Amino acid sequence: MIDADGEQVGVLDTREALAKAEESGLDLVEVSANAKPPVCRIMDYGKYRYEQSKKAAEAKKKQSVVEVKEIKLRPKTEKHDLDFKVKNIKKFLGRNNKVKVTLRFRGREIVYAQTIGRAVLDKVVKEIGDDGVVIQPPGMEGRQMVMMVAPNKK
Repeated sequence: MIDADGEQVGVLDTREALAKAEESGLDLVEVSANAKPPVCRIMDYGKYRYEQSKKAAEAKKKQSVVEVKEIKLRPKTEKHDLDFKVKNIKKFLGRNNKVKVTLRFRGREIVYAQTIGRAVLDKVVKEIGDDGVVIQPPGMEGRQMVMMVAPNKK
């Protein structure tokens, strides 16, 4: 058992530990249940929970959330539109978001999936350059070809 000042008291019976905690006007909190014998501490449990919630909020504030943005293309997307989409991909990668590039085939366009489709996605990768890295190479999912791009860690 550890007392309110942080001093190690030693191994005590549960009733004795509860009596000491009540005597000091604080709570008896089990700190480590897996230890042999279990470690308990005399402390203000309400204050302890408040400090734990503050630490959790601080940690949550510092973490960054990675979103997956999606850019949809067609095999016959014109050069200017493709340049515009690549500019958006670079913007998303600059904000540390992953980008899912989807190339959708309609009707008989599916015949050109492995030729024109790959060429379009290769062009996108070439345009992105050093801003991003392909984490999932182009692959078919039904009638669409999908590729995942993540920001490049420099």
